[in-house]
Amino acid sequence: MQFDADLNACAALVEKGDPDRFAATMASPVTARRILFPLYAFNVEVSRAPWLTQEPMIAEMRLQWWRDALEEIAEGIPVRRHEVVTPLAACLDATGARLLDDLVAARRWDIGTDAFEDEAALWQYLDATTGNLLWTAARALDAAAEDEADFRQVARAIALANWMQALPELEARGKKPMHDGRPETLSQLANAALSDLKRQTRLSAPSRLVLLSGWRARGILRRVQKTPQLVARGQLAEPAILRSAALILARLKRRI
Repeated sequence: MQFDADLNACAALVEKGDPDRFAATMASPVTARRILFPLYAFNVEVSRAPWLTQEPMIAEMRLQWWRDALEEIAEGIPVRRHEVVTPLAACLDATGARLLDDLVAARRWDIGTDAFEDEAALWQYLDATTGNLLWTAARALDAAAEDEADFRQVARAIALANWMQALPELEARGKKPMHDGRPETLSQLANAALSDLKRQTRLSAPSRLVLLSGWRARGILRRVQKTPQLVARGQLAEPAILRSAALILARLKRRI
């Protein structure tokens, strides 16, 4: 009973904080939801932690709380009682816990207004956040180990699409999210990411199921490729009816 209550709490967190992944998870088998909802709820909690306060020390403490919880999971000792941590511990092994610890560590960039040193630093951040989250989910669903290289390239493309959509808000909050934000650079990045999305056809079924969470990526990247000026205007979102159609098509084809 307690696990089901926790799972429902995780689902509610994802529904409110990450509606795209919520929709994708609800389109997944029930057995997969028991793994995906705790992982995505964890990500919601961690990703918003640096933004809940203007005090860097408090933000650091919030992130450290999650790192401590993940250390308990990695070490196999009794974990703290929490509606997200408790079901999360049921789906992680030590490797998964350490991947998520790297995710939390990367989120320290969200504290303050420092710019990325270069494009490589941005990719490192996206790989550690979205990349580690999705690969941890794929591992928990028994994805083939040989999937990892191609999987991470697809996850990187999804991360880039999400990042492009978030740029106006990040800049409004005083962040410097792009080392080079010229329209031609954004278009080139989107073009390369669209090529990376094609790698999903090489992947095992569990990997493709997890990557369904990026069901909006292809449409976003196409718009950036064609009209990169939409990024600065915050106009990358498609009409609701097209979003629904995109998810249905992605679910049928099990691809993004």
